[in-house]
Amino acid sequence: MNKKLYRSIANKKLSGVCGGIAEYFDLDPTIIRILWIVLTLFSAAFPGILAYIICALIMPQQNQIENP
Repeated sequence: MNKKLYRSIANKKLSGVCGGIAEYFDLDPTIIRILWIVLTLFSAAFPGILAYIICALIMPQQNQIENP
């Protein structure tokens, strides 16, 4: 099984990061979004915002991944 992490096109609100993570772990994207927001709000200096921006820049979009 060769799973790849990517930004989702189907489960996209901002850039598809949480949707892609949810698809990778086979979870509901809403759960990932809520967890990301809660962890961002209750952690010091809001590192979740920076992490989201970095993920949005580094993770390829779903249609950019070549199918084997």
